Amino acid sequence: MPEQLSARYPTDLPAWQALKDHYRDDMKSRKIAELFARDPERFAHFTARSGDLLLDYSKNFLSAKTRQLLVRLARDAQVEKMRDAMFAGEPINATENRAVLHVALRSKLSDQIALEEPGVSDVWRTLDQMGHFVDAVHDGGVRGSTGRRLTDIVNIGIGGSDLGVVMAGKALRQYWHGGTRLHCVSNIDGTQLSDLMSELDPQNTLFVVCSKTFTTLETLTNANAARAWIADSLGVTAVGHHFAAASTNHQAMDEFGINPEYRFGLWDWVGGRFSIWSAVGLSLALVIGREDFQRFLSGARRMDQHFRNAPVEENMPILMALIAVWYNNFFGADSQAILPYDNRLDRFPAFLQQMQMESNGKGVRADGRPVKTKTGMVVWGEAGSNAQHSFNQLLHQGTRFVPVDFIVPAWTSGSSQRQQDLAIANCLAQSEALMDGYSVEQAVHDLADAGYAETDARSLAAHKTHPGNRPSNTILFPELTPDTLGQLVALYEHKVFVEGVIWGINSFDQWGVELGKRLATRLADVVSDGSPYPGDNESTIGLLAAIRRLSRQ
Repeated sequence: MPEQLSARYPTDLPAWQALKDHYRDDMKSRKIAELFARDPERFAHFTARSGDLLLDYSKNFLSAKTRQLLVRLARDAQVEKMRDAMFAGEPINATENRAVLHVALRSKLSDQIALEEPGVSDVWRTLDQMGHFVDAVHDGGVRGSTGRRLTDIVNIGIGGSDLGVVMAGKALRQYWHGGTRLHCVSNIDGTQLSDLMSELDPQNTLFVVCSKTFTTLETLTNANAARAWIADSLGVTAVGHHFAAASTNHQAMDEFGINPEYRFGLWDWVGGRFSIWSAVGLSLALVIGREDFQRFLSGARRMDQHFRNAPVEENMPILMALIAVWYNNFFGADSQAILPYDNRLDRFPAFLQQMQMESNGKGVRADGRPVKTKTGMVVWGEAGSNAQHSFNQLLHQGTRFVPVDFIVPAWTSGSSQRQQDLAIANCLAQSEALMDGYSVEQAVHDLADAGYAETDARSLAAHKTHPGNRPSNTILFPELTPDTLGQLVALYEHKVFVEGVIWGINSFDQWGVELGKRLATRLADVVSDGSPYPGDNESTIGLLAAIRRLSRQ
């Protein structure tokens, strides 16, 4: 474990105690509108910029003193030292004794990021290999077994080998190369794949199997089903023409029939939810092309440079993490909503769900001791105005405290700027309404103007009142491009890391997913062929019996 990891609980840090007092004395009953009234230039004082991104964090329960104390907390928790340890390649993933170097995947050689770490020097060779393969698919140098061009790319993965590709593929839809199309298969129940096989022509289809070990149950189940489809349709010898893989298990790929030239390596210092920048992003590169995939990487690198070099007071990922900790641990927030106002980002909340909840959903510190604070919040959300017609009711008038991140491009990624202007208007209106609210007096006045009698107006006003004083961030950028998407993803990656450092947890393992996997493996034959159940869970026994009765009908 790196020396930089503090053995102290965050609750023992002087800044934490100062924040507790500050919350109780200054912020617990504070109105955000009061903070604006006290500082006419609050927007300028509570915004941060990095590359193309502008973060407006002025609509939060933050004064200059709050920010000063939060910055002190970051320093007390040794965030900067842990950040430097990550970039240096130290094994900050302590439970697996691994470095955490997704930042190396989008770096330049001159960045000098852990060049001695095994595999880092291979990053640029693998990226070049991916680029040549992408170019060959696009120009027809690599074709299907019948000589047809490969135009339908099907990514087969799960978790981090799926969500990033799904999210980025949809976000960058306008950059899809020519007639190339992206499809993603993840769930083990087989419905995604069976639906796809009814739509696709196997002659034009290339499957990309993403599994570091080439043993992931869900991924291999779908890959084998896809292999059978290709073999039945085009012959067994066609398999080598219609499959590529991101994996390290060459023996398993040999047995499957992956062409050695269609294999792309991974490294153990790349976690799944941080792997879109690696060969796991091959499907994305195949649809947007080599140059735009490089722009995606370059955008992330811009955020890496900012995170690595900007002072804490101006460091966008650190500020966002500190605000999240402030709400999680002092205001008692249990969840955070992510609301992007571009429908092409509608999978971004789900992507962040995994990134944040798998990373920071921990009850044990990196040193093995139990945590003494709440850790990761539940992350959820939906695209723009769709959210307004589903769950925004709870955000505005419900009883739960839910901080919100609004994400909005100024320019459309579609064909109508007028419609994007309406989306922007809705975004600004929602954040304004959350903060300012709508008082009883306003409601009564407006109802009276609408012709209601005073008694009726006062009776109805309670139902129309918005309490307001609900915080939000707004992230604004020019337009949704490979570069700005890279910046946005890297911003949240580093935010998650900083939160973990403050709580003293390891954000880069995921032991919590292993038990369910192990039990599923034990139950697979029990469900499929009636083998004896080796456990003693009475509920499982009852459900198995019910399933067997149903399957006989």
